[in-house]
Amino acid sequence: MLTSDTMDTAACVAETLPLVAEGCEIVRVTAPTVKDARNLERIRAVLNEKGCDIPLVADIHFKPDAALEAAKWIEKVRINPGNFADSKKFHVREYSDVEYAAEIDRIKDRFAPLVLLCKDRGIAMRIGTNHGSLSDRIMNRFGDTPAGMVESAIEFARIARTLGFHDFVFSMKASNPKVMIHAYRLLVAHLDELDRTDGGGWNYPIHLGVTEAGDGEDGRIKSAIGIGSLLADGIGDTIRVSLTEDARHEIPVAKALAEIAIRRSPSPEMRKWPFDPFTYSRRASLRMDVGEFSLGGGELVRVVVRRDVFDKVEHKLDGLGDYRPEIVFEDAGIVELDPSDEHAVTRVNALRHPALVAVIDGCKLPVIGAYRLLASVLDEKHPILLKDTLATGSDNFLQNLLRAATNIGSLLCDGIGDAVLVQGEKAPGQSLRIAYNTLQAAGVRIFKTDYVACPSCGRTLFNLQETTARIKAATSHLKGVKIAIMGCIVNGPGEMADADFGYVGGAPGKVNLYVGKKPVKFNIPQGEAVDRLVDLIHEHGRWVEPQGVTESA
Repeated sequence: MLTSDTMDTAACVAETLPLVAEGCEIVRVTAPTVKDARNLERIRAVLNEKGCDIPLVADIHFKPDAALEAAKWIEKVRINPGNFADSKKFHVREYSDVEYAAEIDRIKDRFAPLVLLCKDRGIAMRIGTNHGSLSDRIMNRFGDTPAGMVESAIEFARIARTLGFHDFVFSMKASNPKVMIHAYRLLVAHLDELDRTDGGGWNYPIHLGVTEAGDGEDGRIKSAIGIGSLLADGIGDTIRVSLTEDARHEIPVAKALAEIAIRRSPSPEMRKWPFDPFTYSRRASLRMDVGEFSLGGGELVRVVVRRDVFDKVEHKLDGLGDYRPEIVFEDAGIVELDPSDEHAVTRVNALRHPALVAVIDGCKLPVIGAYRLLASVLDEKHPILLKDTLATGSDNFLQNLLRAATNIGSLLCDGIGDAVLVQGEKAPGQSLRIAYNTLQAAGVRIFKTDYVACPSCGRTLFNLQETTARIKAATSHLKGVKIAIMGCIVNGPGEMADADFGYVGGAPGKVNLYVGKKPVKFNIPQGEAVDRLVDLIHEHGRWVEPQGVTESA
């Protein structure tokens, strides 16, 4: 998605051409007003003059009139059902069936003109639901849930279908990978059911994305968990990686995830889910002690390393901080097996005491499928050690990182895993960092501050990269605190979802601060806003001083 002001034609074109050169195949441009939407005609024309025919997508929030103008000039329109025909007020009320049906009729009146224009011009549409920006109507009936996300999109799809329009794709984006994964799975299951019961033709394409993933390794890991795990399940037709960085940095990550998916076609074991695929529940196991650490039975998910890795970092354990190895593989009595080997499984299940069990290296099954199969056949008393790969690693750090996050992160979101081993990345410090950051991104072990940062676009009211860096510098020691950094109100109270505190662009040069989804401080000069955010965290009792720093300092 472009970060340039949509009214700045030259800047938008200058940003688009390098993205195309990097391998980007679709470009999205924000159109917050009719005036912005009208300038898409000029952007499209200049790109065509330069021999660039990449499809342009207009990103619409709140403004049906802007969508109608944009649809005249570009190849696709993205609308968010949560705010296309609704202004979100967080009202709590009960809707009768009659009142609910009346709301749908009102939405149809607003939505139908866009559908008919897209149909007439032969252009596409994305019905893009976002967790946290559902309409009050959906919120009051379904809650802020994957089920609500799916229903919100299906309502709009039904309207499009009644008008004979089928050139649309779905998306179910969230900043929380667990929520995202469950929403997409639920959507696909619902579409499969509708295809059987509602006249067919419901299996529309799916666009994948983890919204507000953040930056650096954290953003890449969170994206890989959400996008990579769904691609591994065979779900997804287009993808977008949302990083709080220059847009060109998103393309190599997206291409690498796509290439991983192409190399690994889903096997039958991928859909052998030994769990409810639409909700999170951690697999039960008995607690066991390995050296000084306990695992299984609801204990923390532990980090395991091979002996050679431990030997390389042993001399500097005190300096590793929160990224310390906890268990040495060769000392833990780990049982390795092929989960498709019935005799091996029977022998392990016959053990009287719990054992830490892993899939054996060289197993021919894909990692995710192998571990799902293991979880389905292994006695519940045995905890499970997850591995990022069952083969050798590579010399490509990004590839190692994305593979580890996809395989381990997906399984953790499935509720499988009591310990993790990253063995594909050979650099000890980097492998430990991948392991811990994957645990954090999957939401199973929080050991540092969690940031939800939008990737910037033409609506953004401040420099997101610089602001995110300043906020991190001031707050990165606050373990377990979740801070959302949003460039504008579109990605504000709703998109922040479950953040503890929010920093949101309210107007040029002005920032609003939130506690949860509630705005509490308004129109703060941007130069003061980070300090005021720190004050707000103090006020709510979540502040601690950085280690070695006292209040008087």
